[in-house]
Amino acid sequence: MSRAFAITAEAIAVETERVGGDLEKFDVGNVIRLDELEPAEVGPNDVKLKILAISAEHNVDHAALADTVNIAELRGGKIFPGNSALGEVVAVGNRVTRFVPGDIVVTHCNGEPDGFGYPLRIWAYDQPDSIGWYGEEAVVGDWQIIPAPLDCGLNLWEIAALPLRAPTAYHLWRRALGIYRLKVPREKQATLNVLGFGGGVSELFLMLAKSEGHRAFFCSGSADRRSHLEGMGIEGIDQKQFNRFAERDDVKAFSKHVKKATGGTGAHIVCDMLRGPVFPAGVAVASRMGVNVSAGWQLDKKIGYDSASLSVRQITLDHTHFETIEGCHAATELYGRVFKPTIHEEIYAFEDLPRAMAEMHANIQTGIPIVRVAKDLPDSVKSLVP
Repeated sequence: MSRAFAITAEAIAVETERVGGDLEKFDVGNVIRLDELEPAEVGPNDVKLKILAISAEHNVDHAALADTVNIAELRGGKIFPGNSALGEVVAVGNRVTRFVPGDIVVTHCNGEPDGFGYPLRIWAYDQPDSIGWYGEEAVVGDWQIIPAPLDCGLNLWEIAALPLRAPTAYHLWRRALGIYRLKVPREKQATLNVLGFGGGVSELFLMLAKSEGHRAFFCSGSADRRSHLEGMGIEGIDQKQFNRFAERDDVKAFSKHVKKATGGTGAHIVCDMLRGPVFPAGVAVASRMGVNVSAGWQLDKKIGYDSASLSVRQITLDHTHFETIEGCHAATELYGRVFKPTIHEEIYAFEDLPRAMAEMHANIQTGIPIVRVAKDLPDSVKSLVP
């Protein structure tokens, strides 16, 4: 038996009753609880991992809140979450040729690729029988892991921040840029204004845009995160300055600010990661021919907009989910060269994972939250611990 965190429908129901259904008072730390799990047998094409470090992810927050769907209930009452991990290979099946014990790898969460390579299901979320990586060890198919680029220039915690976020940002960027270029070729508009809201995925999205020569703006309420990106030449906008777009006048003030900063043009591409709160602001600042791209589970499943206005302005809204497996490999090649994530100042102990999730939900962290799972790290990564 090994320790692993679980989310149960019963725990969700108890916490929901405690707060009277008010999600503003909901404590996800009361729902994500330490449990025990017997890892599966290592099959011919499987790999057994010792989990070294994980990052807290927003899809786990949604699973605990059951705000979009009660996935624990749909999965039979309990799930073992965790879509992102850094691990050491400790055993391989007799048909595995790409990995050997001692290899350091990262995971991806594409649980069931469709005919085009995109996921129908997400591992450790809605993929049936899937066991996630918020635990001490795991058994996965060899197709679910990617060699970790230990020589990329990032430290161990920075590498652990990227397995889920980097492919998401990579997919968002290539979709958004491809859609914009379908409408406006490079010879008509070479340099674009690119704006992102919020956290880790948007940061990486903007790093991609900046690396390709575009002008990037990061709209966040976190001074630490803005400072990190400003050091990379990405311009910061304090979201709190506009009252997090609570009122219509706040959106108007934000639109005026962005239009002024871009010489009246607006943002050619907007990465809107928090759909509910920032959607009106993202649409308001979009330039003519603009693209608003969004991914993952949102804080609001439904949106409303003036379709006539967007049609006249040639605005495109695009909803994405997660990358292909090939795209996950491609995104991993950009660790350190393009992707340099902001890490929360505290590296959490394994037992403190519920607190890490609660503090992420409360939006009080200074960067991507990392949880150290293994107390004893292999020699191959010890030099990467800051």
